[in-house]
Amino acid sequence: MENLRDEFEKIAKTDIFEVGKDSKNFVGNPFKIDYDKTSLLTCDDWKYSVGGIAQGCFLLAFYENDFGEEIVHEALLLRALRPCPIPSDSSVISSRIEYFKEELKTAGKNRQIDQFTRFEFSCSGMECSILGTFYKTADEKIEFGADLENFYSPHLYKVYKPSGKYLQYIVNLRDNDGPLKPDSNFQIGTVRYSSSRKNYSDGTITDEKVYMHTKDILGKRTALFGMTRTGKSNTVKKLIEATQELSSKTTTTNMKGSFQEDINPYNENEIPKAKVGQIIFDINGEYANKNLQDGTAIFEKYENDVTRYSVLEKEGFNVLKINFYKEIVAGQELIRGYFKQFGKQSDYFEDFLGVNLEKPEDASELTNFYRKLAAYKCCLKLAGFQIPKTFKLTFQGKAEGIDDQIIENKSITPKDGITYDEAIIWFTQVWKNYKEWEYLKNYENKNGHEWADNDLKALLRFISQYRQPEEKGPINSYIKLKPLIKYHSQAATILFENEIEGLVRSGKIVIVDLSQGDPEIQNLYSEKICRTIFNSSMRNFIDAKPNNFIQFYFEEAHNLFPKKDDKDLSQIYNRIAKEGAKLNLGMVYATQEVSSISSNILKNTQNWFIAHLNNEDEVKELRKFYDFSDFADALIKFSAKNDKGFVRMKTYSNPFVVPVQIGLFK
Repeated sequence: MENLRDEFEKIAKTDIFEVGKDSKNFVGNPFKIDYDKTSLLTCDDWKYSVGGIAQGCFLLAFYENDFGEEIVHEALLLRALRPCPIPSDSSVISSRIEYFKEELKTAGKNRQIDQFTRFEFSCSGMECSILGTFYKTADEKIEFGADLENFYSPHLYKVYKPSGKYLQYIVNLRDNDGPLKPDSNFQIGTVRYSSSRKNYSDGTITDEKVYMHTKDILGKRTALFGMTRTGKSNTVKKLIEATQELSSKTTTTNMKGSFQEDINPYNENEIPKAKVGQIIFDINGEYANKNLQDGTAIFEKYENDVTRYSVLEKEGFNVLKINFYKEIVAGQELIRGYFKQFGKQSDYFEDFLGVNLEKPEDASELTNFYRKLAAYKCCLKLAGFQIPKTFKLTFQGKAEGIDDQIIENKSITPKDGITYDEAIIWFTQVWKNYKEWEYLKNYENKNGHEWADNDLKALLRFISQYRQPEEKGPINSYIKLKPLIKYHSQAATILFENEIEGLVRSGKIVIVDLSQGDPEIQNLYSEKICRTIFNSSMRNFIDAKPNNFIQFYFEEAHNLFPKKDDKDLSQIYNRIAKEGAKLNLGMVYATQEVSSISSNILKNTQNWFIAHLNNEDEVKELRKFYDFSDFADALIKFSAKNDKGFVRMKTYSNPFVVPVQIGLFK
């Protein structure tokens, strides 16, 4: 920690204007300038002496000239983009062509080209974007503005390439005031300009460390885009690692006080006041299980703080199952969510999905409610859901010929408690004889409504497989529920989403392994867990109670998130993106394509990690955000195979994009 503290102090004390005092850093002079771009003249010798000018590298254009008694100290921060034409290009091209036509030897130091021509041949133009301005205040303090307030005649600027501590100062620049703090910053990687790294072998260029700030990640939206095998998962693991290390610096599991007393969730060292909870939705199972890529999985590195969940029963995992007989409403939601993916069902099945099983407050409605509840449980039994140990059903059949009915030589009295099989027989016979039994036929005349309301009728159809009492042909009803049996647990005593919410509230890591689940169940479980945590955070916010930071991680986010043109802002992922900041909810999502993510989520994303993209459509989407257009060509060109972890990074507190080689998760 002391070494890091010393390093940050050195960065804070760096005088960026010293770069212009060393002629070895000189790369050229501007000959054209405006508020956004500048063009400069450079030559081979200058480029060679600084180790080359890679596309995307940082340059500094210094201007020092006095206006009367005032001396202007200004340095424009530039980014090299591409070659640009210079006035002499046409004549130089003609001379080169003539030179080649003479078929003279071109290897080595050719003595047949005069010195002047050789220099002309080596000159070229370089177009650069202007990222902002370093300037000195009246008290000699160096500040940075992310624009160009004014520009002077270009011939009075000189351009230099920063390296070493000066480059480290630039890439770790923050929008907020004050130096870097060792407790609240972590190294995410090192500066990397290009796919080719030949200059690094001779020691002329060093890897300058790039740090991220605590506040860049916690409670923010972070996107990772790039083709498969470009290091997205490694970056996510680095963020999980950094967050866990940060969380370990506090011993508080619950924030004290209220937002009225102290709205700041950080202490004076910018460490969160309460432990940070993390939840990972693991589509491919690479965080929850051992894999050959890293050697160490997240669950192994932090085994004392990790709880793993799986859709299917596996050793070392809690199971994402519920007791359908006990958690009636939750089970019904699971059934509805499962069939939602298939679109509209047949009318009798839609009626079944629409049955209201919420317990009424009006005591006069309880008789009908318990009857519906028993009928619903009979539907589950018929579908194959294992019945609970207490297997008796008790409800009022409404007496007078139904309550104590002789059915198939059996006297079945529901109010005294009957088995599930007896209840199935009872409900089936009631529906088949609904228009025959005198009590049922006369019930409406006596009471003003039928004995069975629409919800109960839907359940009776489901049990009997008769659409109407007089119809003899069976319908395909409860058989459709069989695919959901594997999500039922007779032993489940608490809703898994509530259990998970409790774990992340206490600062634990939860990994939800969705790799073996059906796509529809992946979506259903993910949404269910997210909504539970979001609603809990919103209740705390409304009640003026503090929320600890909770970070959501979505691998292969396109499988879960709404699509680009989806305008439904009520979806939980959109709500976390738009409202999560005030609730201390952070979102980290990784996927291959920018265009696969809802625009509502993209517009609220503060941190961007962009690896290799393979087509213009994705780059076109990316151009809409920050200054990524500067890297459009390079993002398509460089090889995903050889450049794992090479990203263009824009964080919340950094004023511009930085090219970074992400460190390896170990």
